[in-house]
Amino acid sequence: MSILFKENNLVLIDHRNFISGIYKGITNDQEKSSNYTLRGKLFSIKNSKENGTKKRPRECSQIIEEASLIKQMYKDLYEKIPIEIKQNISNKYDLLDTSLVRDLSRKYFECTAFDHKGLSGGNNSDGPLHCKVKDDYFLIPPNSRFFCGCVKEQCQKLKSNKYDIVIADPPWWNKYIRRLKGANDKLSYSMMYNDDVASIPLKDLLSKNCLIAVWCTNALSNINAVKNIIFPEWGVEYVTTWYWLKLNIDLAPLCDFSAGCKKQPYERVMIGKIGDVKNIPCDLLLASVPSALHSHKPPLLDLLRSCIAVKDVKVLELFARYLLPNTTSVGFEPLKWQHISLYEEI
Repeated sequence: MSILFKENNLVLIDHRNFISGIYKGITNDQEKSSNYTLRGKLFSIKNSKENGTKKRPRECSQIIEEASLIKQMYKDLYEKIPIEIKQNISNKYDLLDTSLVRDLSRKYFECTAFDHKGLSGGNNSDGPLHCKVKDDYFLIPPNSRFFCGCVKEQCQKLKSNKYDIVIADPPWWNKYIRRLKGANDKLSYSMMYNDDVASIPLKDLLSKNCLIAVWCTNALSNINAVKNIIFPEWGVEYVTTWYWLKLNIDLAPLCDFSAGCKKQPYERVMIGKIGDVKNIPCDLLLASVPSALHSHKPPLLDLLRSCIAVKDVKVLELFARYLLPNTTSVGFEPLKWQHISLYEEI
């Protein structure tokens, strides 16, 4: 379970705890049983707030109001978190200087660039696997499947399936990613315009009572597109927005809350539904120390499953970069953060 603390719509989670619960009792080639988790150094995120003069941000009333709300929610959460949880997180992840964490992240990003296009596979057992895919070793969670390639094309192959939960993390078009791709051609995803995301053939894959979670940037154009273009095209009703607040190991926001349209210490998850899905928390604040790995989103399953009244929930993740139990993962890089080099024995 990833949830460390929860009260009403305020939640603190530990991404690494979630992973630790998945990879227990793995038998490797030497028939030795081991427990694995993500390397703790990847979560050694300390105070990295930048100083110096910056350009004046463009003001936006919606973003200003939203940032003020999330800032107050953070204050409420911080006051309620027991001191022993705060101390445990700080002690657990105080392992490396911030500059070295960045170097480690860059190293893993570059050494986990694999050409798996067209590859599919999975693990039908109830236990995790340590196995070889092509020339490298990966950890595969229980009851999981993966399809490597274009999301639109792979979704066509899944037409006979219906999913109760869908999670998507689209590669939204923006100038920063365009510059990043120019500097590093190992980025596998091409950026997608809003109409491209809306055209993903998802409608026929959704069960009659389905919960949809879409990671979205803080750009108003993308926010409005999810509500007014993408969800309607998929036949989905917009319900609410959750916010992922990124914290350092002392549980302070990674950067200041902005009064305008510039970098914020949070990202958003836009929640939609089809049919009779109840008990969806509104304006939920999900806080955690993030992984240093690029675009390594925290797990949402512990929060989403509680909203679905189905015993064996079927989950689909689009644009996946790591695998989850009981989940079908689709994208160019679903095995990227499954490489054994990212994990350590515990």
